[in-house]
Amino acid sequence: MSDLPIILTDKPDTIFVSPVGKIAPWITGLIVEKMEDFFGFKTRQISLLEDLSFAFDMDRNQYHSTLILEELAARCPREGLKVVAVTREDLFIPILTHVYGEAQLGGTACIISISRLITGSDMGGVDRGSTRIVKEAIHELGHCFDLRHCEDEKCIMHYCRKLEDVDKKSNQLCRYCNIFLSDNIKILGE
Repeated sequence: MSDLPIILTDKPDTIFVSPVGKIAPWITGLIVEKMEDFFGFKTRQISLLEDLSFAFDMDRNQYHSTLILEELAARCPREGLKVVAVTREDLFIPILTHVYGEAQLGGTACIISISRLITGSDMGGVDRGSTRIVKEAIHELGHCFDLRHCEDEKCIMHYCRKLEDVDKKSNQLCRYCNIFLSDNIKILGE
């Protein structure tokens, strides 16, 4: 047993990755690894939602992501700083035909859908799909850390209308977004 004192804190310090439905373990494992590397917070997998039927829109045959975010935030454990959910279901917000993901700006929860990011060889296959999944998870989690969309097409916070846009942007923040993220993380530590 260590002689070091145990310091208890009430501050949330963990990013949770929450698979919703049947998500391949390599996908959640990859997201856990990359989120911890990118944001510098310990990251763990946890199942917070089993079913998204409450957010299903029969007219669109899609899932309303904003409703899912509210439920995710409500279920986030006390030690959870942020939660990123990943689903196979196709997501939408009312003003768009689909979204790759959505986040609570400056909030707790975000979600990404792999349905349009990794679908087959015509869409880039698994290799390109895994890169897209990581980019979109970082992008949405960036919004939770209060980052806005960036005009720099290479910045990971650049808004993407189509897969080609996702493929063109890098997996890094531009100089300005990086400073903004660092400042926001420092504020969380105070």
